[in-house]
Formats: sequence, structure tokens, C-alpha cells
Amino acid sequence: MRSFMQIKIYRGKFIAYAVFVVFIGLALGALTCAVLLDQWVGNSRNEAAGAFSRVENSLQYDADRIEAFMQRVYSNSGLVSDIRSFLGNNAEGYLTSRLQGSQYNRPLVSFPDDMKSFLSNGGKGDITQISLHTEQEANVVSFDNNGNTSYLFRLPSSDETFRETIQKGFVYHKKLSDPNQISRQLGEFRFLVSSERIFKTGQNDRLDEAAAVSDSGDVYLIAGNGRSSEKLIRRIVADGRTHGFLSTGFLDRAYFVTYHSSEFDYRFVSTVDLASLIRQKANVLLIVFLIVLAAMICVLLLIVYNLREDANFLRRIIVSIGRVKTADFTPVNPARYRRNEYGMIARELDDMIRQLDRHIRTNYLLKLKQQETEMKALQHQINPHFLYNTLEVIRSSALVNSADHTSDAIATLGALYRDIVKNENIISLGSELNLLQKYLKIMEFKYPERFYYQFNVDPALIPLPTVKFWLQPLAENFFIHGFHPESEFNLLIVTGWEEEARYVLEIVDNGNRISEEHLVEIRQKLSRGDDAPADSIGLRNVYTRLRFFYGKGFSMTIDNNEEAGVKITVILSKEATNDVQAADRG
Repeated sequence: MRSFMQIKIYRGKFIAYAVFVVFIGLALGALTCAVLLDQWVGNSRNEAAGAFSRVENSLQYDADRIEAFMQRVYSNSGLVSDIRSFLGNNAEGYLTSRLQGSQYNRPLVSFPDDMKSFLSNGGKGDITQISLHTEQEANVVSFDNNGNTSYLFRLPSSDETFRETIQKGFVYHKKLSDPNQISRQLGEFRFLVSSERIFKTGQNDRLDEAAAVSDSGDVYLIAGNGRSSEKLIRRIVADGRTHGFLSTGFLDRAYFVTYHSSEFDYRFVSTVDLASLIRQKANVLLIVFLIVLAAMICVLLLIVYNLREDANFLRRIIVSIGRVKTADFTPVNPARYRRNEYGMIARELDDMIRQLDRHIRTNYLLKLKQQETEMKALQHQINPHFLYNTLEVIRSSALVNSADHTSDAIATLGALYRDIVKNENIISLGSELNLLQKYLKIMEFKYPERFYYQFNVDPALIPLPTVKFWLQPLAENFFIHGFHPESEFNLLIVTGWEEEARYVLEIVDNGNRISEEHLVEIRQKLSRGDDAPADSIGLRNVYTRLRFFYGKGFSMTIDNNEEAGVKITVILSKEATNDVQAADRG
């Protein structure tokens, strides 16, 4: 980071990018938190709507049950008779009247028992009190949670027991008419539906603060913390809105929603404190903060990476220019070029230096090396002894064969010498294979019916550029060290193929194997960077020339075959051959 911060243009860019990233990160974080908060408030609103719907369903269910009970009363004369006995009497009067009106052939009908079985549901129902009123007084039947029944007789209608408040519950009024004379009213039923039982479903919901408010202003707190919650509920009712936000402190806000019952005289009010909601969801908000922070850090690191890379390319350009000024064309490690102007300039500069280096090595150093190799070849390989032996073979062949066979041998020898003495330094691999083929054809004349050769080279390898006269020394090693003159089958196979990223050329024979100690020594000599000695142009000389020509894209291995002979493998990377071809075109 220090490297690009020292450059003024990159320092200004980094500060601008950092400010922009922080601003965008904070904006996205705030927007995400706002969306989440709105979703949580919506969930609270849905929970309140669900609770209100369940309360409404319960009240409607109780209303339907009461209506069904009244229909049951009018359809049963025994119940009507027992209700008349219950109405306006005390306990003794009710029992006496029942006994007087009973018939021996019919079972006694009990109005309280019928109510208990039909409405109380074993004490689990919402109806906890039923009173039967005349104009002045009333008798009361109550049911506890266990389904037990208790009675109160002759209570004045103005008694506190009959005061209707939402704290107690909802009162359903049903007139009791004479079945024989509908216009004549016998009394009035009052069914009390307990608020505690009705709103217990709302207490099980995840409501922050909730209450039922009657039209008279009475408040039944369903969820909350006492007087403060009741005070807030009254403020919401006085506000008059069905939903919205209400200030509860300097920075505190509460969201509320109000539902007005269309069938019953009350409003359902639910509130949620935003501060409490945020505290409950603190883990989610922390995760959002960490995600936004991690994203900001990643973006800043990416910016740092890009600025550092650009700074490195700028520094590389400066270094490359300095190398050119000092005529330093030594290869450097390849760089990953960015797809921008800096990368284009750096790539072109490095390519220019490589081309200059390739041009110097090809046109001067390689010429010197090639001349040295050709001199050694003339002195050591194509010596008078070789020429004498070849001519002796041709003479013997002329004695036993036709003139055409002898002519071919002489033509092949002449073509080989002409190709050797040509001044070309760089030829195609196909031309180099032709040189080898001429040499091997002469060896076929020398060892008739005892030596065979075979070429299996892909066409893709034929046009590759290479240095001249390096395959024949590898083949001559076979005749010097591995050939069996007494054997009837000496074989040399040259195979070449193309792979995804390289070209492979193998020279395989079936002659003598190399001892492991000597093989290790040969490999060590090839791995050293010094030139071959003046009295040898063997493997080391070939390796040096090819390594000098192809660079690091060349490698050569020597191994023993499993059954017999030696295998020499030459590997050329496609990148190295492409560089050589580009240098030749330049």
C-alpha cells in the first residue's frame, strides 16, 4: 500500500474511492435497516390483525351459541316453564314451583343444568355469568373454571354485579317473551362473556402492548406493563388514527394500529415500541452491519489491489525504459498485464526488449555458436574416416548391386554434404529431419539388412523453426554406443506429436542401455550451465544450442527403455516456438 500512496495521483484516487465506498456502504446499511424495520413493524401489524380476528371470531361464536340457546328455549316448553319458575323467585320458591309444576310421567327439566351443558362447556367456555331479569330484580347463575355452578337470587337490577364494563366482559341482552303471546315479555336474559377468557388468545400472541377499549373509554389491558401502557393506549385512542407512529420520548417512537369492531362495542389497539423492537432484533442488525462492513473492506481491498497493480506497472514501465537506456536486454520474469493503457505500454515495452534480445542472439551470438558447431562437426564427426568408410560401402555396393543403387548412395552423400556446408543457421524442423533421414539412409547402405529407421512426426511440427544440425549427433550416439553390428535388427524411431501447450519429439533406439551411474553423470552435465568442452559436440553441445535458441521453453530428458535401448525426449513449449517465429518474422 505504501508504494502507490507515495504517488500523488494514486493517493488522491484512493482517498476519493474510500470516501465514496464508505458513503455508499452507510447508505446501503441504513436502507437495509429501514427495510428490515418496516418488515418487522409489518409483522407486528399482522400479528395484531390476527389477534383481533381471533377475538372477533370468539365473540361471534359466543353470539351464535347464545342465539342457538334462545331457539332451544322457545322450542322446549319444559325449559320455558322452568325459566318462569326461576324468574323472580328465591331458591326455595324456585324449587317449590318446580315440584308443583312437575308431572310424574315426565322427567324434571332444569334450566340451570341445561345452560351449563349447552353454554358453559364444562367451565371451558367464554360465558361465565347468566342473569334473568325482571324490571326490579334478577337471579344470577355463574360458572367457574371447573364448571361448578353458583346462584344469586333476588339481586336488584342496579346491583354492582350487573354493571357493564369491558373489565368484566361483553354483555349480550336477549328478551324472554311468552311463547303463547309473543308481545308479552316475561323478562330479559343477560349473558356475560368474560374478557379474560376472550382475550387470553391475544395474550399468547407476540404483542408488545395491546388493549381492548370500549366505546365508553374503559381499557382492558391485554399485554403491557400497567399504567404506562394504559396511558399510551388512551393517547392512541385520543389520536383518532387507525395506524401510525406516536412519540413516546425524546427520540423514542411507537407504532400503533387500531381495529374497530363492527359487531361489538370495542376497539382493539396494539402498539410496538421501536426501541424495544430494535433491541430484540439486535443480532440481525449486527449481522447486517458486519456484512456491510465486510463488503466495504472487500471493495477497499479490491481498490488497493488495482491501484497497487497500476503502480507496479508504472514502475515496471520506468524500469524497462531504464534497461533500454543502459542496453540491458536480459530476460525478466513475465508479468501479468492489465487490460488498460498501463498494461498495454508495459506489454509493448517488455515485448520490444524481448525482440531486441532475440534479434541480437539470433543474428550475432547464434551465428558464432553455429560456426563453432560446424567446425567441430567437420573436425570430429564428418572426418576422413567417416568419409572413407562411406565410400567403401558405396564401392562394395557397386560391385554387388546395380548402378541405380550406387547412384542413390552417391546422391544421398552429396546431398548431405551440401546441406551441411550451407550457411543457414535457422531451418525448419522438417529440414532438420531431412538431414537426419539422409544420414540414416547412408547408415542403411553401410549396414544393409541390419539397420532400420522410422519417422512418425505430426505435420504440426514440420514448420517449427530450429537450429541446424542437432538431430544427427543424437542419432550418431546410437551408432557409437548402442549399435550391435552382429545383430540383424537395429532400430531407430523418431516420433513427434503436438500436445495442448507443447511439442514433443522422441528419438528411441533398441541398442545398449546406459548404466545408472553414467546416466546420472550425463544428466548432471546437462543441468550445468557451462558450455561443452572443445573436443566434444555430443549431448551437451546439442542441449546448449537448443537451450540457447528456445530459452526456458526447452527441456531434454534421457532415459533407458524398459526392454532395451535409450530414449531421448525433447520438449518445446508453444510459447517458446511462438516467440522464435515472431522474432524470425521481425
